[in-house]
Amino acid sequence: MITDASLYPLLRRMQRATVVWLTSWWRLLQFAVLILSQGFTPGSYRKDNRNRLACQLVLSTAPNLLWFSILAALISLVIIRIVVVTAFSYGLSRYALEMVVRVLVLELIPLTVALFVALRTTLPAGVEFAQKRLADAAAAPAGSTGGHTDPAEALRTEFFPRAAAGMFAVWMLGAVSCVLTLVLTYLVIYGFTPYGLPGYTRVVGQIFNPSVALILVLKIAFFSFAVGLIPLASSYYDAAANPFVLRFRATHGLADMVRMFSVILLIEVASLMGNYY
Repeated sequence: MITDASLYPLLRRMQRATVVWLTSWWRLLQFAVLILSQGFTPGSYRKDNRNRLACQLVLSTAPNLLWFSILAALISLVIIRIVVVTAFSYGLSRYALEMVVRVLVLELIPLTVALFVALRTTLPAGVEFAQKRLADAAAAPAGSTGGHTDPAEALRTEFFPRAAAGMFAVWMLGAVSCVLTLVLTYLVIYGFTPYGLPGYTRVVGQIFNPSVALILVLKIAFFSFAVGLIPLASSYYDAAANPFVLRFRATHGLADMVRMFSVILLIEVASLMGNYY
């Protein structure tokens, strides 16, 4: 039998865990509003900050664009070939193009791009900022409020360029990879001939009706928000005032990764329901 004495500590732990969980999501929402407000603030695009923003956009996108496109092309070629050969072997060749476009362009490419940008750019940036804020808090004199950087200035000069660069990288890599996959699909199925263009464009146009195109655009947009905002949110707030950072100091990046993957999974499930139900 569970006594009141043994039940009370369990309830206290559950209460603390719930408070920490709700606080982390509430601060994520606050951070998203702050970043979006910075995007509409003219001061974010002044000459000094414009150079930082442009630098982050280039650093987050240019080094990854070429080799990610090559990697995506190789993986797409393998998947396209498997789908086409399987469809022909079962006498379903007329459905091969539709299956390839739906599987790759609508589902796999956006998801892969979001995870790639998160692992390469935004998650390391979040860990870097978190370590910097904890170091500033540890080096601050006793009785002070924490870090040495003004939060508003840090938001404008450090967090906003990184978040915007992560979002832009998802959009750019997603657009390039989707277009490249569509071109490779045509070449694998029809070869180097222009005579397959009418049938190809008709099938692709039927797939990308207004609702499917809107869902794809919204999915990439929400993926970019999740990738650009979640890894940076918990590292923005002062370490002394953030119980989430204090409790998970050694696993800060892992906690943000789990949270981001959960949001991406929910977005993917919602897009699948919109496309197929």
